[in-house]
Amino acid sequence: MAPTEPSPDWTAEQAITHLQSLASAHNVEGMGRYGIETSNALGVSNAVLRPLARTLKRNHQRAIDLWASGIREARLLALFSEEPKKVTAEQARAMAPEFNSWEIVDHAADLFCDAGLVDELIPEFAADERQFVRRTAFAMMAWGAVHLKKRPDADVIAWLPLIEDHATDNRNFVKKAVNWALRQIGKRSMGCHSPALELAEKLAASDDKTARWIGRDAVKELTAEKTLARLASKGKKRQA
Repeated sequence: MAPTEPSPDWTAEQAITHLQSLASAHNVEGMGRYGIETSNALGVSNAVLRPLARTLKRNHQRAIDLWASGIREARLLALFSEEPKKVTAEQARAMAPEFNSWEIVDHAADLFCDAGLVDELIPEFAADERQFVRRTAFAMMAWGAVHLKKRPDADVIAWLPLIEDHATDNRNFVKKAVNWALRQIGKRSMGCHSPALELAEKLAASDDKTARWIGRDAVKELTAEKTLARLASKGKKRQA
């Protein structure tokens, strides 16, 4: 049985026992309404999981064991408490076939970016026909465009051809991630804004319904006064 208070010394088994004590059927029902996969869920919210991960602290082996459980909350706790520097492309590839929810994908994408795997995994996962694996590539782009601040803009702009290549994938969780990636790239900096907007306008004029939706939605955000003002402000700060 797990101790009353969470501890960095906890094993995956102890953490799972604690999570099971917090289970809520009511919360599981609510999660389902947001498109979260709940077939193996306990109903513990991220608002509880994130502080728990901070208390447990990062532990690579425990994260692997938590992931192996297959439980939604344990897998999220694994992603939140993993040690990014110890995550390899091989580990990411082993995890990807088990992705079954946009929620898991998006948090895994954050981890893979922090692990420095963008160059290796983005093209590979984008080429993968499985919906949630492909989504991972574009979720990585979206996260990376915002958080990989030390990477040159040219590296981020280089993702745009992949966005164009897959803008006709009409599967819900793919097209939304493609759109998300395009918008985040365009909002990264003035240098990224112009090529991203150019692609958005091209897609908006496409004969393909999905590409047209992705493009029009991105154009709307990238030409909004609020977006342009924020980019101008960021530009001034860089010059100061």
